[in-house]
Amino acid sequence: MAEIGPTSVASARPTPREIWGWLARGEVAMALGVVMIIALLVLPVPPVLIDLLLAISLTSAMLILMTALLIKKPLEFTAFPTVLLVATLYRLGLNLASTRLILSHGHEGGEPAGMVIQAFGKLMMGGNFVIGVIVFAILVIVNFVVVAKGSTRIAEVAARFALDSMPGKQMAIDADLSSGLIDETTAKQRRKDVEQESNFFGAMDGASKFVRGDAVAGLIITAINIIGGMLIGVLQHGITFQQAAQSYTVLTIGEGLVSQVPALVISIAAGFLVSKSGVEGSADKALVAQLARNPISLGMVSAAAAVVGIVPGMPIIPFFAIALGSGFLALKASRRPAALAAADAATAAAAASQTAENTEEPISSALAIDDVKIELGYGLLGLINDLEGRRLTDQIRALRRTLAAEYGFVMPQVRILDNMRLATQGYRICIKEMEAGTGEVRIGSLMAMDPRGGQVELPGEHIKEPAFGLPATWVDDSLREEATFRGYTIVDPATVLTTHLTEILKDNMSDLLSYSEVQKLVRELPPEQKGLADALIPAVVTMGTVQRVLQGLLKERVSIRDLPTILEGLGEAAPHTSSVLQLTEQVRGRLSRQLCWQNRSDDGALPIVTLSPDWEQAFADALIGPGEDKQLAMAPSKLQDFIRGIRDAFDRAALAGETGVLLTSPAIRPYVRSIIERFRGQTVVMSQNEVHPRARLRTVGQI
Repeated sequence: MAEIGPTSVASARPTPREIWGWLARGEVAMALGVVMIIALLVLPVPPVLIDLLLAISLTSAMLILMTALLIKKPLEFTAFPTVLLVATLYRLGLNLASTRLILSHGHEGGEPAGMVIQAFGKLMMGGNFVIGVIVFAILVIVNFVVVAKGSTRIAEVAARFALDSMPGKQMAIDADLSSGLIDETTAKQRRKDVEQESNFFGAMDGASKFVRGDAVAGLIITAINIIGGMLIGVLQHGITFQQAAQSYTVLTIGEGLVSQVPALVISIAAGFLVSKSGVEGSADKALVAQLARNPISLGMVSAAAAVVGIVPGMPIIPFFAIALGSGFLALKASRRPAALAAADAATAAAAASQTAENTEEPISSALAIDDVKIELGYGLLGLINDLEGRRLTDQIRALRRTLAAEYGFVMPQVRILDNMRLATQGYRICIKEMEAGTGEVRIGSLMAMDPRGGQVELPGEHIKEPAFGLPATWVDDSLREEATFRGYTIVDPATVLTTHLTEILKDNMSDLLSYSEVQKLVRELPPEQKGLADALIPAVVTMGTVQRVLQGLLKERVSIRDLPTILEGLGEAAPHTSSVLQLTEQVRGRLSRQLCWQNRSDDGALPIVTLSPDWEQAFADALIGPGEDKQLAMAPSKLQDFIRGIRDAFDRAALAGETGVLLTSPAIRPYVRSIIERFRGQTVVMSQNEVHPRARLRTVGQI
């Protein structure tokens, strides 16, 4: 075993520099300070140390007051409730320590409790202990009844209003974020400020009780010191009642004043802090700047002071001094608008030239159309301010990000508004100001759905799910575990609304792809692919043609994320045809790998439902018109037979657990799709040219 020598023992011992480094850390210093305050309650303290601690109490109270006066807004001093608690405990500890000294050595005379207490007692009493008692009582009453009680009431009301207004503020922030007025970083900062404001005033409401309790404790401690000191002095130490009253009263009143003055200063600081919640800037902005702004008010003050000064028996000098001072301020304030008028002349001239435009601005703003808008009933505002789960705005942002990755372009911002005309828990989704879907959700409940499509056998409100029309039930949150045990799908209200929005956005993607968005997509192509776009647009195809082709793809839920391949397909087909329909079909052929991958089943094969040769020929014969301007002209009875055949074939595939893809010849694919989309919009129709050579096919039906 290795021996441990003196050198190793010395190296394990912390050096003075290391000890000072530990003490310099904020959390260590704070912990030591709290421990020292607790020590004041149980350990005796010498008079010299009492003087130092009382001096710290007085100066720290002034520091707190100056900080409260000079800060711009209350949230800059969020540590005030903690400071108030520590300062109150500190004063109570000093009260107990000084009380111990007064009761133990008050009969000896001199300065048994320190010089600070002795000096305060003699200064305030002026040789008469009755005066000292009255002054002390007045200070306690002012602190307890006026300052502390008023600060507590203001903090209580501010906390209540801050909490009540928090949902509205959160909704305004989320609405600004959804409409694009602010970015996500700014929204997070505003949410943090709102939360801090609510927490601050709530903490101030509770911390103000410490101030009132401190005042009551000071009054009780003072009474105990006087009565107990007299009894100890007369009964134990044998001094006269007059001597005991003189000695113990001076020390007790001095000790009470030393503790109540800092308490009064901190109470005033608390009052300033909570009363300037609606004012930006330091306290002079709330007092001097606003009181001395109106020359008429100052003029009336000057006249009133002069009139009072000439009343017989009144002192002329102070009132006339006030009259002259306020009159000077009134004159100065009256000249300020004239001085500012010259500076505002240029601004007024520039504004006059824009008056017509400014008057027309509200009309032009009324013409703006929201691409996507959600209107919520009053009872659904909690979806935006849900602090326990994901907010509706968070889910919408995630939805826009997901759709951008899936379909290749960023959906427009979703504007969220409240609509008092809707049902309390109803909502409406609008696309370009037109209603696209409505529904209702139940706050505090969960939507349960049977994956097999049956009715949920749980107590609750049976409804149809708004996005797909499937049977569902709103159940109480307490039934979550039972519903999960039965294999039901559980969805919260915000997710129900978001799912409905998702399907509506997918159905309207082609309408939401604007000309400017197409320009943005082309402009943001990587540099190595930018040359292809520059060569094609507008020399070969126009930007409008590109937009219509992309809209045709999105209409069938085909992703346009692979924009370079789409442009290559347009470059190949555009010299031979100007038909948007034919251009779209050519592009779909270039996207064959993507189409097969997008519609594959779980085993990797492409499940297809084929069209019989008879139907292929029937559609080919029904196409009329010259060249590329062909139209489908099929007898209504024939169309009804085709629709029944489609339904039967796909229903049989669905019973077998397959989601088939209808496969047709290239010439008739767009016309077959135009029929099917009217009654089975989710059905995918592909042509034989869109089947990738490496795709594995599996036939699941035939029409």
